[in-house]
Amino acid sequence: MLREIFIDVIGSNLILQGLAGGIFIAALNLLGAAVVVAWRNPSERLLDVALGFAAGVMLTASFTSLILPGVEHGGIIPVLIGIIMGIVVLDQADRWVPHVHVLVTGRVREDPSQPGQPNQVDGTRVASVLLFIVAITLHNLPEGLAVGVGFGSGKLDEAIPLMLAIGLQNIPEGLAVSVAALNAGFNRRFYAAYTGIRAGLVEIPLAVIGAWAVSLAAPLLPYAMGFAAGGMLYVISDEIIPETHGRGHERISTWGTMLGVLVMLYLDVVLGG
Repeated sequence: MLREIFIDVIGSNLILQGLAGGIFIAALNLLGAAVVVAWRNPSERLLDVALGFAAGVMLTASFTSLILPGVEHGGIIPVLIGIIMGIVVLDQADRWVPHVHVLVTGRVREDPSQPGQPNQVDGTRVASVLLFIVAITLHNLPEGLAVGVGFGSGKLDEAIPLMLAIGLQNIPEGLAVSVAALNAGFNRRFYAAYTGIRAGLVEIPLAVIGAWAVSLAAPLLPYAMGFAAGGMLYVISDEIIPETHGRGHERISTWGTMLGVLVMLYLDVVLGG
């Protein structure tokens, strides 16, 4: 049913479907970032659970919506080559942008004289936060590409659950990145909007490029699926899991990861079947 609704609204053009998918996941990133406008001080514990959930969703989606369909389409070797390429590209990106863990360090510091507004910008942390913004933007690359590749494959039964999965994990990601900026003293409303725009500028065009590339050259599909999956798996291992296991919330964040796995499996079976 969801497949039919999607086609009725967007149409059957694969590139337009990729564009719609990119807009959807970017919008949910903006939604997560906008939560900080109303939710003044989310706890580190809850943020770790949310990020663990995002990791579980991404982990499962990498296999059910990218790796396994890629193997079915083109065999194991092209997918493995794509996975290796995705890992190498993200690894080199992390070398270019030094790894900085500042997602949810510390609580938001607000000025008592101006409720809802953070204190003056902390110059000692601005550079780290800006560096992290660049790093997390690089980590958005495989997500946008994955959605585009999914729609470019023409298999909506796999592309729609993947779009929903990445959109879901974008909500806690948008929230966590906004909290990092608030901890450095950035304006709450400005940064919430900026986070959504930043994600959209990366994820939307990459979704279109992914859909266009694989619809134009079908043999690229298993490589592209592997590449997107490898990039996402690298982000999970290198960024999200260490971030959720650094403040004493390992057990509860692991439960969040397990919940994410279950939710994505359910989406894949119900919507993909």
